[in-house]
Amino acid sequence: MTVRVAIAGAGNVGRSIAQELIENGHQVMLIERQPRMLRPERVPQAEWILADACELASLEEADVASCDVVVAATGDDKVNLVVSLLAKTEFAVARVVARVNRAENEWLFTEQWGVDVAVSKPRVMAALVEEAVTVGDLVRLMTFRQGEANLVEITLPATAPYVGQPIRDVPLPRDAALVAILRGRRVLVPSPDDPLESGDELIFVCTADMEDAVRQVVLGADSVERTRNGS
Repeated sequence: MTVRVAIAGAGNVGRSIAQELIENGHQVMLIERQPRMLRPERVPQAEWILADACELASLEEADVASCDVVVAATGDDKVNLVVSLLAKTEFAVARVVARVNRAENEWLFTEQWGVDVAVSKPRVMAALVEEAVTVGDLVRLMTFRQGEANLVEITLPATAPYVGQPIRDVPLPRDAALVAILRGRRVLVPSPDDPLESGDELIFVCTADMEDAVRQVVLGADSVERTRNGS
């Protein structure tokens, strides 16, 4: 599934998020208000716009309303809050992810300011964009122990082979463990008798070389090939 993402702030953080999302097949628009920071050659696949993301007219001209996700990634918490509020209240963007620069400001980054998720690390920000909109694929959320193990998420489509069956029937490969199930607003600790449901978000810890095997088991034997072909 291709997602359209607007990122306010084209500094190191904004560019890092943009590059990762583009590599995963998404459409990215970078909005930057400082001409000296407008460096399209650094992320040439992105759409670049010179504008102030805190101005309503600029966001209208950039057609932010057509975006699935807005990421407020500037180095200024005040700017990120304003961008988040405008994206949510004026353009009804479904998912708003905001960067928190100073820990003492974190309490401000709430739904009242239009923020769905507040986070500080670029890799986690990129993962949260994908986790919210990706069904039927594996999304890497976090890496542990210098890359030896990853926290990954799969949202189950209705067509997944083990929907309706208990967890004990899922033949997970070695070096892979199902650690949590997110079902609506509930967080479930998996037990062997729990049946899987369409829409469940399954959280696994596994080694990097087991990710394709986990994807094949949970989503079907042809899922790896479908993902690589962009379908």
